[in-house]
Amino acid sequence: MDVTQDYILKNKQRFLDELFELLRIPSVSADSKHKDDMVATANFICNSFLKAGADKAQVMQTDGHPVVYAEKILDPSLPTILVYGHYDVQPPDPLELWTSPPFEPVIKTTDIHPEGAIFARGSCDDKGQVWMHVKAFEAMVSSSELPCNVKFMIEGEEEVGSPNLGPFCRQHKDLLKADVILVSDTGIIANDTPSIDAGLRGLSYVEVEVTGANRDLHSGIYGGAVANPINVLCEMIASLKDANKHITIPGFYDDLLELSSEERAALGKTPFDLEAYKQDLDINDIEGEAGYTTIERTGIRPTLDVNGIWGGYIGEGAKTVLPSKAYAKISMRLVPHQRPEAITALFQKYFEAIAPASVTVKVKPHHGGKPVVVPTNSLEYKAAEMAMKKTFGKDPIPTRSGGSIPIIALFEEVLGIKSVLMGFGLDSDALHSPNEHFGLFNFYKGIETIPYYYQYYSQLKK
Repeated sequence: MDVTQDYILKNKQRFLDELFELLRIPSVSADSKHKDDMVATANFICNSFLKAGADKAQVMQTDGHPVVYAEKILDPSLPTILVYGHYDVQPPDPLELWTSPPFEPVIKTTDIHPEGAIFARGSCDDKGQVWMHVKAFEAMVSSSELPCNVKFMIEGEEEVGSPNLGPFCRQHKDLLKADVILVSDTGIIANDTPSIDAGLRGLSYVEVEVTGANRDLHSGIYGGAVANPINVLCEMIASLKDANKHITIPGFYDDLLELSSEERAALGKTPFDLEAYKQDLDINDIEGEAGYTTIERTGIRPTLDVNGIWGGYIGEGAKTVLPSKAYAKISMRLVPHQRPEAITALFQKYFEAIAPASVTVKVKPHHGGKPVVVPTNSLEYKAAEMAMKKTFGKDPIPTRSGGSIPIIALFEEVLGIKSVLMGFGLDSDALHSPNEHFGLFNFYKGIETIPYYYQYYSQLKK
């Protein structure tokens, strides 16, 4: 891969300039007013694959936002790697908290990224990491060092639960045939501590509505006599956890896979600086389920969190009102062997049961996804270990990610293919938050590492 690495070195600035072009397109999948931007982004990526040397690339329609598919088949007898990523991004709100416009990428230095980081929505999640794959592919093709077949499937709905990717995979099962799926939508522990995710949490996401009276009421005339839906909603949410932060929904933990003491001890060897963690978040202390460490709470334990809550008057000044309705969005991160549809049903049954007679409650399920465990003794995982050791100079640590990529479990179910989660972001990169960023070190390290994955996987498969 020497010629490939030399090509990467000579084209670093161009790779970055092109990524900036991609980041300037506001591909927010959750917001319908960005529908044209989604199409523009898909076309940009499709054309980039063709320029990079793909045999074919096309924008393929779904019932939602399109999927970009590309491939280069050298020889059907060679191993085939299917690269998955997504070009959609989270909404940038709240805009006032950004230190620079979310869709005008800029380079800034930080304590963690003294060499500079790309500040923009999607810089790390996942446009920047998709672009690593596009450019690594270009470098291998241009240098005639591509050792295997490669296919790409870049979707536009990951941030809204990938509702149309399952049908897409079923419809195009033959097109997507491969030996392994390579995913860079995850991260590493630190720039001097490489890691590979060996597991992802699943997800159950719901929206709740609490209704009191048939209209907003004067809080002086009716206050104290009629239920305030916001008060009730807050009380109901508070009751979903006990004093030990244990989730109180009956049956919630019934199917949960408990790790052995040996597995927990191995996880405990993951480098972690609690004081640096608190300092980075500007918090005085941590909080979580009693009896578990921070690493365990974010990797092997389920959660229940309110992602948004609203109702009543929130404008300037005061309005003394008892609102008719209150709302909240609630997510539950799941671990093996919890099933999202079962957890959603348990939540709905319990939330409706604890509602006082003074209000009515509706629970609206949104998207979900199954948790995933990746085998660490496979050839596919071994190739990722070898690639990271080559570029970082040390063995990567297997970790459990607290995030969810719902489509990973579906890939195995529908396509029968295992995935390798070889990402290059950091937890501190403000994913889903204002001022999302991606270190230049991480961006270029990804482009350097990916070709070695191709090389080592091809060698191991012989």
